[in-house]
Parts: sequence; C-alpha cells; structure tokens
Amino acid sequence: MTGAAASPADPELFGHQRGEAAALRDEFVTPTILGHSERFSGYVWDVVTETVDLGGAGGVVTRDFVKHPGAVSVVALNDREEVLLLRQYRHPVRGHLWEVPAGLLDKPGEPGQVVAARELAEEADLAADRWDLLTEWFTTPGGNDEALRVYLARDLRRVEHEFIREGEEAEMIARWFPLDTVVDAIMAGQVRNPSTIVGVLAAHTARGRNFENLLPAELEWPAHPANRASGK
Repeated sequence: MTGAAASPADPELFGHQRGEAAALRDEFVTPTILGHSERFSGYVWDVVTETVDLGGAGGVVTRDFVKHPGAVSVVALNDREEVLLLRQYRHPVRGHLWEVPAGLLDKPGEPGQVVAARELAEEADLAADRWDLLTEWFTTPGGNDEALRVYLARDLRRVEHEFIREGEEAEMIARWFPLDTVVDAIMAGQVRNPSTIVGVLAAHTARGRNFENLLPAELEWPAHPANRASGK
C-alpha cells in the first residue's frame, strides 16, 4: 500500500530497519583510555598510539592516529554565482589541485570564522561582509582527528594585507568559475581536493534551497577535538 510503513521484514530493507530522522546525528563519548604514547611529533601534526576499552563485545583495542589542529575552508561566492578557486601544488599527491581558500587552526582558541576570514584575505585578497557556515566534517575519522568547517563568504570586496605568500602559496593561481561548472568538474572526477568537493557541493545544495536556514558562522564547534577534550 502506498504510504504504509515498511516492516523490518520488508525485502527492500535487506533485513535492516528504517532509521528515524531524529536519530540521524553523530554522538560523542568519553572513552576509557588505558594507554597513550606519542610516536612522532611534527611541525603541524603528531602521531599517537592509544589503547582504549570499547566496552562490551568490542573489548580492548590499540589504535594509531594523527592528532591534528583542525582547519577551515571558504567558498567565496560572488554576485554572478561564481566560486573562487586557487590552483596550488600539493607535494604528497604530486599534483596541482584546484582548491577553495583554506587554513589551519594554528592559534588555540581562535574562532573558526576568524581564521576563515584571515585565510580569505591572505590567499585571495578578499574580505566578505556576509558569512554563513555551510557544514563540517572529519577528513579521515578512522585515522586522524582532524575536524574541518567550510564557510560561505558573500558580499565580497577587495582587501589589502601585509601577508607574504611563500612556498607552495607563492605561485598560486586564482580563478573564478561558475558554481555549476565546478560541480560538473567534481562529478567528473576532475577536482579532488576534499574541502573543494564538500564546500562546493554544500554551496550548490544551499543555493537550491535559496540559501535559507544556513548555520550561523559563529556557531559553537563541539565536534572539534580541542572542545571535546575540554568538555565544551
């Protein structure tokens, strides 16, 4: 029957039950850490080993993972619905990737939107009078604790700054692309930077909803490791 609720025995569910919308959210816990050691200390991130009691059938396990300060990225959208992308060399993958402006949370306690505004200025010579939060995610939750947020920056204007770009940033190329063009490139597997993929697809979805009900840029960030560790 049309509209009838399916039972757990419904063959279309393959033996699983349907979930309730209210339950579709990640939950954070305070695990029992039995051991912690640092294996590597780097310029940006560290590698640690922890032994944790999962409780129940999971038992006690040992896991290696990368501790990361976290990062933010920015989808800068102009009045023509074009996105600013930066072409930057990334040595680990030996490639020049098209990316949205982004940067590390390298100052403890600094709000994500403040970092995003600074990165937009330093990398793209832009400031924005309107900021919204598009979404947040973990890059590799099975292997590191890096948390990221992507912001939507609109009502853009040119800005001067004293930041000097060095290293891979010294020869970055900045270009404006129509939002739909970037979506097509992502779906064709031509653009691979995760912040660009997540941010642009989120912005495309937001546009389809007339940019309504976006999250406030200053929203608290309980999923960030620094806040989970302190109980915020």
